[in-house]
Amino acid sequence: MAGRTYKVIELVGTSEVGVTEAINEAINRASQSIKALDWFEVQQIRGQIDEQKVAWYQVDLKVGFRVMSEEELRG
Repeated sequence: MAGRTYKVIELVGTSEVGVTEAINEAINRASQSIKALDWFEVQQIRGQIDEQKVAWYQVDLKVGFRVMSEEELRG
């Protein structure tokens, strides 16, 4: 069995609701155009404060996806 090869990209997800929603938004959006997403790693979490309240969350992610073989791409 051959090993797997991965490509790593960086994404930034945003949400007014929370960190989890920002992560999900980034992954959901990326999955619309990238196959075989396998893992993510949070690099940074930032936010914006407005009138003494958290107004916005921003999460930087590294996301790994498999470099697929011709067979996998056809299937």
